[in-house]
Amino acid sequence: MFNKIILIGNLTKDPEVRYTPQGTSVCNFRLAVNHRYKQGDDVKKETTFIDIVVFGKQADTCGQYLNRGSGVLVEGRLQERRWETDEGQKRSKYEVVAQSVRFLPKRTETSAAAPSGEETGPPEETTDLEPF
Repeated sequence: MFNKIILIGNLTKDPEVRYTPQGTSVCNFRLAVNHRYKQGDDVKKETTFIDIVVFGKQADTCGQYLNRGSGVLVEGRLQERRWETDEGQKRSKYEVVAQSVRFLPKRTETSAAAPSGEETGPPEETTDLEPF
């Protein structure tokens, strides 16, 4: 079986860091992922909110450097968590257990509105399709 998910999005609020009884760091945050599509002549926008959980040293780093609005690329696996409430109701939710979290550069007004010809910095990644 293959269970891998890759997401790019922005945090909806500051991450929360907690610790297990054994002392392992656990960081939770929610990611907003946008999807645009065309329906007839209209361009529609759909946002999906996804819970992310990160463990260990990377959890500490996320808690220290990320905040609401931060852009991240998350690679991980999808997991279903199940529990029972005090009233006996069964609950479940899906979340992504992150194996790696990559911090994306913040967008600034100067880089977003830079006139053509001015350098805005190198791209994060390049592909074989780019001419340089």
